[in-house]
Amino acid sequence: MTITELNSISAQKVVDARGTSCPGPILAAKKGIVDIKVGEIMMVLATDTGTQRDLPAWAKKMGHEYLGTVPEAGSWKLYVKRMR
Repeated sequence: MTITELNSISAQKVVDARGTSCPGPILAAKKGIVDIKVGEIMMVLATDTGTQRDLPAWAKKMGHEYLGTVPEAGSWKLYVKRMR
């Protein structure tokens, strides 16, 4: 998805993992994904650069769809769609 498309998404769950380093953002995502229904979207806010690599890998491993990343000043918004 493009940044414009990602910015138009209304996430059903926002997980704020800013200020934590690996594995903090992944653990926060794992905890947060159970709060949404299949087909809904979770947005993870992160400041750790490794999250850009780790979250897509985690989503794929868990059977979810990684939609993309939107960079912000000093952080990122990462979007995951719950698939199961």
